[in-house]
Amino acid sequence: MNSNTSFFQRNTFTSSTSRGIIAGVAGGLAGTAVKVLAEKFLKVRKVEHRSAQIKIVDDLSTKLTGSPVSVQNEALAEQLVNIPVGVSIGAAYGYGKRKKDKLNIRDGVILGSSTWASTHETSLPLLGLEESPKNIPIGIQINELVAHVLFGVTTELVRDYVNKRLKE
Repeated sequence: MNSNTSFFQRNTFTSSTSRGIIAGVAGGLAGTAVKVLAEKFLKVRKVEHRSAQIKIVDDLSTKLTGSPVSVQNEALAEQLVNIPVGVSIGAAYGYGKRKKDKLNIRDGVILGSSTWASTHETSLPLLGLEESPKNIPIGIQINELVAHVLFGVTTELVRDYVNKRLKE
């Protein structure tokens, strides 16, 4: 191996892991931005249904300050949960794909749909942070699934792009 080879071009555990996580973080961040943008155009659960993110931040705010998040700060508070969650999912995804250099849109679809199923359809209702899926209109559930699939596909596209750039 040429001593001038950059760290990210190497085929070692440390370099491929670092490259995968960095590419995944970038993908998760971009995917979260696309999901948030899509949700501005798709009919999804609105504030009157108090999103799980707002409930989490409200609980934290109440414990720290004695009062919940103000209505005018709810959009910002929601992103304080969305961004770290999306980035964490992207990092884990990037780590899992650290040795896979080919773009695979199907993997992005699976990432997005499994993220939706493991949050909105199961864990958040079980934790009491969202209503049971049987109480949410199917149209809203489909729109949320679409937004999550856009998250997953964007995460895969950006992960692939960043991974390739890091290997150059």
